[in-house]
Amino acid sequence: MTASAPARRGRRLALPAAMVIVAGIVVVSLFVGVYDLDSDALGAEMLWITRVPRTVALVLAGCAMSVAGLVIQLLTQNRFVEPTTTGTAEWAALGLLGTVLLLPGADVFTRMALASATAFGGTLVFLAILRRVVLRTSLVVPLIGIMLGAVVAAFTTYLAVSTNSLQMLGTWFMGSFTPIVRGRYEPLWVVAIVVVAVAVMANRLTAASLGKDVATSLGLDYDRVLLLGTALVACATGVTTVVVGFLPFLGLVVPNLVSMWRGDDLRANLPWVCLGGIAIIVVCDIVGRVVRMPFEVPVSMILGLLGSAVFICLLLRLRPHD
Repeated sequence: MTASAPARRGRRLALPAAMVIVAGIVVVSLFVGVYDLDSDALGAEMLWITRVPRTVALVLAGCAMSVAGLVIQLLTQNRFVEPTTTGTAEWAALGLLGTVLLLPGADVFTRMALASATAFGGTLVFLAILRRVVLRTSLVVPLIGIMLGAVVAAFTTYLAVSTNSLQMLGTWFMGSFTPIVRGRYEPLWVVAIVVVAVAVMANRLTAASLGKDVATSLGLDYDRVLLLGTALVACATGVTTVVVGFLPFLGLVVPNLVSMWRGDDLRANLPWVCLGGIAIIVVCDIVGRVVRMPFEVPVSMILGLLGSAVFICLLLRLRPHD
């Protein structure tokens, strides 16, 4: 009894302590940059024009992509998938490019809607392929997604070259928060709705992760939950791609680290996934700003290095059990 009381108290305090640590990292991000906020009278104005919008965008994007990775892992029952290993991000880029070419005067919300719709359709294609393939190992799932994404990316690149839009496409694939200022990050608030929706559907998504037969026996409309979950992943990916660009492996790293520590309860893990996504992307952004100051290294590059290392570690961890 006496031994378990401190343990329970520690578990209760773990989440508030993590929130304080992440909040501290976010505050540090506000004061990191080339421009010295104390150098002149414009410091306070620059803080609200550039630093605060950029930090808010980091928080929202980190939450969105981490939660999207968690949801798609549950729906596919595979630890190695996330929006950039299922082709979802590549489909979103194709939809965004198509919108720019066909509707050059479209506003950002129209671009977000069409990119999300294309990502949704592409993710359904990926899930349909999975249903028709015999999966002898869990590694086949991300390989299918990576190959599908490569085909879509190749077609998108061909389309961009044909229309002299390759530079624009390169900007989307870069995944950088450098251009984020006041008036440009606001569409990212849409992904906050996605996170809330995932929290509301947490129990249904957890049941769906047990498979169609088990979920149906529990009274769950499996196909409906699958479509809703896929739509949420597509929306988060589409919006983030339009505003920020690609953020590779974020949805792979965070859910896996949280799951290895806390298990597979989506509702209980959701706050930790959000905090982990925020912490990792903010730290990567800070590193990108200071490592070659006054120049910046794109967040996607640092996330790619970190994510690939974690991906390899997961493969090595899985190998003895194959």
